[in-house]
Amino acid sequence: MSETNNKHGFRKLSLSHNSADSQASALRLVLTLFPDWEKADGQIEFIRFKEGITNTLLKAVKRRPGLTEKEIDDEAVLIRAYGKGTDVLIDRERESQSHSLLCQRGLAPELLARFQNGLMYRFIRGQVCDSEDLTQERVWRGVARRIAEWHALMPVVAASEPTASNAADSPSGSFMEPLNSRPSAAAINSITPSKLTPNVWTVIQKWILALPTASQAEKKRKNELQMQLARTVAELSDIPSLGNEGLVFAHCDLLSGNVIVHPHEPEDPVSVETVSFIDYEYATPAPAAFDLANHFAEWGGFECNHGVLPTRSVRRAFIEEYIGCYASHTSLPSDMDRQTCADHLFKEVDAYRGVPGLYWGIWALIQATISQIDFDYASYAEVRLQEYWDWRAEEGGSRENEERERPLRERRWAEE
Repeated sequence: MSETNNKHGFRKLSLSHNSADSQASALRLVLTLFPDWEKADGQIEFIRFKEGITNTLLKAVKRRPGLTEKEIDDEAVLIRAYGKGTDVLIDRERESQSHSLLCQRGLAPELLARFQNGLMYRFIRGQVCDSEDLTQERVWRGVARRIAEWHALMPVVAASEPTASNAADSPSGSFMEPLNSRPSAAAINSITPSKLTPNVWTVIQKWILALPTASQAEKKRKNELQMQLARTVAELSDIPSLGNEGLVFAHCDLLSGNVIVHPHEPEDPVSVETVSFIDYEYATPAPAAFDLANHFAEWGGFECNHGVLPTRSVRRAFIEEYIGCYASHTSLPSDMDRQTCADHLFKEVDAYRGVPGLYWGIWALIQATISQIDFDYASYAEVRLQEYWDWRAEEGGSRENEERERPLRERRWAEE
């Protein structure tokens, strides 16, 4: 039924979660991991979370008589079942290894088991953020500190070790190119041949290789996105930055639902919240500026409300908070003090502001083809890719030359 992974310390279960019979299959998973739950006093309950648009997330609790809610939560388990077809987007072997490494450094809850189509890990008590929460200063300062801990404490090399599965593998399917259903590692890694792999650039390259090409329009779009990726890598990937070869271990998906604010007593107010991050499926080495720019984009939520994105003064304060925490855990570049480093990173984040649109736009084009979740990925892809094109038009001057109105996102980004 199961085997123990001695290297990483979590169990591998030869079971799967069935969305058509969710509670029964979740119960089998829990009882395999905790057989004592079956006969011990107290009901087993499952709570379904709905914040994400990719995976199924359930909380399993054992309501033992006499325990407080905190004690029940301390024993609770999260069951995350992957969305169908998402292996084309995510290296699941690397995800579980990254989770273990994060746990070893106190940056993630204990990973208990990996089953055939998901993970089981300890529950983190606290409040799941919504996009409005991210705009609150006591929250965003806590987020800045936690991102800094990730970037300072997680070794990039350890996160980039080869996995048992080929990181280049992509599941075959009707949406894949018949002659390129399993693109080679060389094809993927060629986008950044001199850098550690995988990294955020090779992830985007893998996604582009998986784009549908059934029509001439799809082929044209794929070729255009390939050219844009090569252009962006040439312009940005070699900018001197924090970390190892300009890369840190980045979360790459810091939307509001992945930020948990820790509980505290009402009579004990705090000026800066303590937060944790969950869901590490997109975590990979990336420039720190990408992780920050990507998080700032998430202030607008899935609705992409560009009018609430952080202004220049807020981004500057966020980055100064980040650098202060980063410097308390590891050394800054030898030629920079904290203020110089913050000034440099502020400019770098500005240069990266359009890249999350490219990243999530390509991701959504694939999801529109494979996902069974009720979400309009096709429209979302167009909105996110337009963010990239608007950035290009602003930086290149074509928007101004053509006397077009500056888009709201670009106006908001330029506000002091």
